Amino acid sequence: MKTINLKHTSIEQFEVIIKYIYGGVILLENQDTSFIFDLLIMANEFLLEELTTFLEKHLIKEKSHWLRLHFTQIYQKSFQNNQFQNLQKWCNDFLVKYPTKIFDSEEFTSLQENALVSLIKRDDLQMEELKIWNYVIKWGIAQNPNLPSSGPEDLTREYFQTLKTTLQNCLPHIRYFQIPGDDIVDKIEPYQAILEKDLWKDIMKRITNPNREISSKILPPRITLKPTLPTRAMEPFSTVINEEYAAEIASWIDKKANPYSIEDNPYEFKLLLRGTRDDFTATTLWKLCDKQENTIVVMKVKDTDEILGGYNPIKWDKSVGSWTKCNDSFIFSLKNGSILSSILSRVKNTKYAIYNNSCYGPCFGAFCAEGDLCMLDQNVTYCSHYAYEIAIRNTKDSFSVSEYEVFQIQKKN
Repeated sequence: MKTINLKHTSIEQFEVIIKYIYGGVILLENQDTSFIFDLLIMANEFLLEELTTFLEKHLIKEKSHWLRLHFTQIYQKSFQNNQFQNLQKWCNDFLVKYPTKIFDSEEFTSLQENALVSLIKRDDLQMEELKIWNYVIKWGIAQNPNLPSSGPEDLTREYFQTLKTTLQNCLPHIRYFQIPGDDIVDKIEPYQAILEKDLWKDIMKRITNPNREISSKILPPRITLKPTLPTRAMEPFSTVINEEYAAEIASWIDKKANPYSIEDNPYEFKLLLRGTRDDFTATTLWKLCDKQENTIVVMKVKDTDEILGGYNPIKWDKSVGSWTKCNDSFIFSLKNGSILSSILSRVKNTKYAIYNNSCYGPCFGAFCAEGDLCMLDQNVTYCSHYAYEIAIRNTKDSFSVSEYEVFQIQKKN
């Protein structure tokens, strides 16, 4: 018998689970990603292993952008239960390439032990060994808030014994590391006190003479790859626009009579934010985009071929709470599918070019129903005709956005 607490389960989630139990069918096409993720947690509670694995793989394959946007939450949840092996691997595959994402985060010291161990045991973790162990010791100290915070000279044997006990599952993954600098004595004390005496002696032998024979089992150093930039062919820079669209937008920025080719595009599009309708919040947008200048906003209109966007050369500034004057902003609609030609609309009434408000997403022109291009919330975006030359849609009706991105443009080196 298993008792399941449904206190945090919605009626909609429960209905999906019941239909799956009795019919073996689950439909996800019209479900928000956050709903699917909560459904994964619930499926695991119901011990539905096949459904749990299916939902994991669906999220990784189809909703990876949402997972990256909510990475900290996904990382913590996936290691709270050992059933989420696919998500755990997906998280660690990302972190071995970008370890500072978790090591330098505010949540690092509250990281679960199994998550930390699973990461430091990876041979391909791209971080210097000494840095890894500095972080591990930092984590161990945080697990013992009653330990003194005095300097190394005042620390007792009991202090290091407590730390050693806390890190007992991390220690088997110790690697050979080099301690830089002349003042080596002060730098080695935490490591020396935590590690086994014989193991420490062998590590010191390796430091002084790498060819000297040792008796302890010391794992070989990790292979740190030279950083390389991903090629566009391997990983598209955008899920909304392509290189050709980027070149067209760049030509509008420079007011060129003829559009740039892909090869001649002088700008690089640096991604600031990517999301979908179901994970849009004004708070997230302003957290990442406030005070950023030279930005491009692009969005896909749900259930159509429309790709809309706008260019703001000045800073977004939520503290303004109103309009900001701008002479060179513009909005646009891109040629795509049934949309036979692109539309460029430059600002006409410069006083009302940009609307800054922390309650809303990006707004060009007025806001609400009068906005030239105004993203209010998850389901409501408006395209009207107010401060820009021409309307970029044929209707003033509100619409939903399926995907959106914000880029900062920079001159290529």
